[in-house]
Amino acid sequence: MSIVYETIYILRPDLGDEQVEQAITRYKNLLTELGGENIEVQNRGKRRLAYEIKKHRDGIYIQMNYTGKGSAVAPVERAMRLSEEVIRYLTIKHDVQEEKVEAEEPVAVSV
Repeated sequence: MSIVYETIYILRPDLGDEQVEQAITRYKNLLTELGGENIEVQNRGKRRLAYEIKKHRDGIYIQMNYTGKGSAVAPVERAMRLSEEVIRYLTIKHDVQEEKVEAEEPVAVSV
């Protein structure tokens, strides 16, 4: 059963555009190898951090939405933890509930 996940990670602000694209590709490929599907990546750009992280006041925000098994999250987070490019990351599991549409009986309106 596939579950919907959202991983947001912050890259160092001193990285060039090419390095940012390489990092995005690296994590996207890792997710694909681990069985991740429907991977959507959004580069949110450089933003001011709420507080200083590893002596950085800014960071490049990247958001990945994907479906996959829970076993795919830990290796991706481990790769981010060991990377010097990533200063912070967070993975959220979304609870997607099946929408059930029930047929409603017509309501009689008297005028």
